[in-house]
Amino acid sequence: MAALDEVTTLHELVQLARRRLARGAWDYLVGGTETETTLARNRLAIERLALRPRVCVDVRRVDPSSELFGRRIRLPVFLAPIGSLETFHPSGGAGAARAAGRFGVPLMLSSVCAPGLKAVAEAAPEALRIFQLYVRGDEGWIAEVVARAEAAGYAAFAITVDTAWYSRRERDLLNRFEKPWRQNVGGTDFQKGFDWYAVARFVARHRIPLLLKGIMTVEDARLAVDHGVEGIVVSNHGGRQLDHVQGTLDVLPEIVETVGDRCLVLVDGGFCRGTDVLKAIALGAKAVGLGRMLAIGMAAGGPEGVVKMLELLEDEIAIALGLLGAPRLQDLGPQHLTRAEPVRPPGFWSAFPLVAEGY
Repeated sequence: MAALDEVTTLHELVQLARRRLARGAWDYLVGGTETETTLARNRLAIERLALRPRVCVDVRRVDPSSELFGRRIRLPVFLAPIGSLETFHPSGGAGAARAAGRFGVPLMLSSVCAPGLKAVAEAAPEALRIFQLYVRGDEGWIAEVVARAEAAGYAAFAITVDTAWYSRRERDLLNRFEKPWRQNVGGTDFQKGFDWYAVARFVARHRIPLLLKGIMTVEDARLAVDHGVEGIVVSNHGGRQLDHVQGTLDVLPEIVETVGDRCLVLVDGGFCRGTDVLKAIALGAKAVGLGRMLAIGMAAGGPEGVVKMLELLEDEIAIALGLLGAPRLQDLGPQHLTRAEPVRPPGFWSAFPLVAEGY
C-alpha cells in the first residue's frame, strides 16, 4: 500500500483512506439512506452520459480554472459540506479550509463540523469560504449566525433545505455509528418549519449572498429565484436523505434551462472523477461539489490528502479537456455529451473499479 507521497491515482487514495478508517466511519462515508437507491442513481446519472470528443483542435494549453463570487478558482469544484469532518481527521473543518486555500478552490463549511465557524476562518483566512447552515433556531438565531459568518469573511451563506426530517441511514444504524453532533442535537422543528416566507425574510434582512442547497425540481428552483436567492445547489444530499430520488445530473439540465440565466447553479451528488466534473459543467453547472472525495482526502492524509486528491483530479480534468478538444471550460456544452449504457453497476465503487480488481 502506497504512502500518501507515493500515491499516483485516486484509486490508491481511496485504498489508503479505507485502510485508515474504522468500519463505522467508512460506511458513513460511502453509505446512503435505506436501500441506497438515490445514491446509486447519482452515479447512474453520471455514468450513462458518454463523452463526444472533437479533434484537430489546438489544445497545447488547457485552462480548467473558473470564477466564483468574484474570485478565480483553480478548478470548477468546491469542497462540499460534511458534518463531523473530524471523524476522518482531527483537524476537521480547519484542515479542509487550509487545503482549500492552499490549492485554490472554495470550501463550503458545514455548521455541524468542528472546530466551528470562527476557528475555521482563522485557520485559512485566504480561502474562499461559504458557510452552510442547518436551521436550529428562530429568525434572530439565524441573524446571529449570519453576523458571525460575515465578520469572519465568509463570501456566501448556504441553507440546506432537504433535511426537514433526518433520514434512516441504515449502515449507520446497523453499525451503531453516531456522529458527535447527533448526540446533543436540538431545535430540529425550526428546520421543519423553514419555508419560503423564511427565505424571503432572509433575503430582505441580509446582504450576504444566499444559496439554497437541496433543490431537485424545476418548481423549487423557480421559487428560489423568485424569492431572491443568489444561487442554488442541485443536490439530494448525496443520497443520504430521501430514498428513490432522481440523480442530480438527471435534473440539472432542466433546472439550468429554467433558472440558469437568473442565478448561480451548483451541483453535487456522486462526483468523484475529472470526467464526472466536466459532464456537469457541460450541462451548465458553474461548479461541482465534492463531498465524499473531501472525506477520502482527509482520511488518507488530512489537509495534505485533500490537496493530493485535488491535484490528481486536476490532472484528470486537464487531460480530459485536451482529449475532448475543449481547451477552456467555456468551450464545453451539451454537444460534448450523449446517452450511453453504463458498463458496470452504479455505486461508489463504479468510480474506482480497479480497487475491486485488487490493484
